[in-house]
Amino acid sequence: MSLFGGLFERRGLEDPAVPLSSPSIVSLLGGKPGTAGMSVTEKTALKFSAVFRCVKLTSAVPSALPLHVYTKRDKTKAGSTLLDEPHPELTALELWRLTYVHKGLWGNSYLQKIRNGAGQIVELWPISPDRVQVGRIRPTPTSPPQKVFTVVDDWGVTQDLSSREILHMPAMGYDGITGVSPIRCAAEGIGMGLAAEKYGAKLFGSGSLMSGILQTEQRLDKQAADALKERWQSKVGGVENAHDIAVLDSGASFESVTMPNKDTQFIESRKFQVVEVARYYGVPLVFLFETEKSTSWGTGLEQQALGWVQFDLHPDWLAPTEARITKELLAPAGLYAEYSVEGLLRGDSAARAQFYRVMREVGAYSANDIRQLENRPPVEGGDTYLQPVNMAPLGSDPDDDTPRPPEDPDDDDDDEEDE
Repeated sequence: MSLFGGLFERRGLEDPAVPLSSPSIVSLLGGKPGTAGMSVTEKTALKFSAVFRCVKLTSAVPSALPLHVYTKRDKTKAGSTLLDEPHPELTALELWRLTYVHKGLWGNSYLQKIRNGAGQIVELWPISPDRVQVGRIRPTPTSPPQKVFTVVDDWGVTQDLSSREILHMPAMGYDGITGVSPIRCAAEGIGMGLAAEKYGAKLFGSGSLMSGILQTEQRLDKQAADALKERWQSKVGGVENAHDIAVLDSGASFESVTMPNKDTQFIESRKFQVVEVARYYGVPLVFLFETEKSTSWGTGLEQQALGWVQFDLHPDWLAPTEARITKELLAPAGLYAEYSVEGLLRGDSAARAQFYRVMREVGAYSANDIRQLENRPPVEGGDTYLQPVNMAPLGSDPDDDTPRPPEDPDDDDDDEEDE
């Protein structure tokens, strides 16, 4: 048995190395694996459009936001070569997007820290979560418990790495070791969505949805039936016969065929599975192009987007990444990382201009601060911070710059005694 054998045997839902057919998964999901007849894994789940869209949103949006580094002492902006160029082949956006994809599918993302001869971290290499198992080393009187990552590399070699070598970013979990995979939690629901999609494809692909049936009281052989069908098609087929009236003789009648109710129910079930997936990822339905029961544009969309950023995107995706990068990559140098959520306003020039105007008027931004956010060079005199002239103590003259000593509350008592 390996060092973590006992621990991994108890783990199930949150362990990416345990297949969905494992008995532990069966007991946690409360049913047979793949009840809908579909195999659901982190990779096959992407075939379900709702999962693909949710993972795309929760990975593309955070990775596209500006990630700045500041000094803890005076909050000034500082540079970070590691965050600007974290990988020799991938751009910073591509690396963090892949990291968020891993987190959205497996509930965990792993980056190997590559250090130089001086022990400084110079590169970050992503590791597929299905190649990693996480456990803890039993504590000793001289060492506390530590996380250990058992990693299988591309050549099949297994090695144990510590937190000094692995940057681990877990999603929501319940044991303090790893995060829970949304795909494994929603395996049955995603399986139902995939099954409904497969059923619909077979239904339409088999040609069972014929337009109607020609009936006659006479017994017809194949030649007569084909002739009747050809005659009927010539009467009603083609653009020139549109809205024309067909005349039937010899006791023939036509009965149109519609989709049975039991076959139309799969459409409703597919819509329901989209809602289920949206719940797991916290993505508003309007972002999944499901606008049947909500507004598709205007104030409603703006409020939903704002709510998504405040209640899901920031606390579930941005803030944990900021904290983990700060703790393991920047804290020793007295720095911290922070996403600039204002980058989400780049697509709305009116909202961006209003935000800059308010920040400029209250003295929070200078002209050069705004130009820097807009990727413009600084201008001479643009570092001046303005203050509204009407912001003065109550009862004072804004035009009188003469300094006055503070009033003595005991002066009134002295006047009363003199009288």
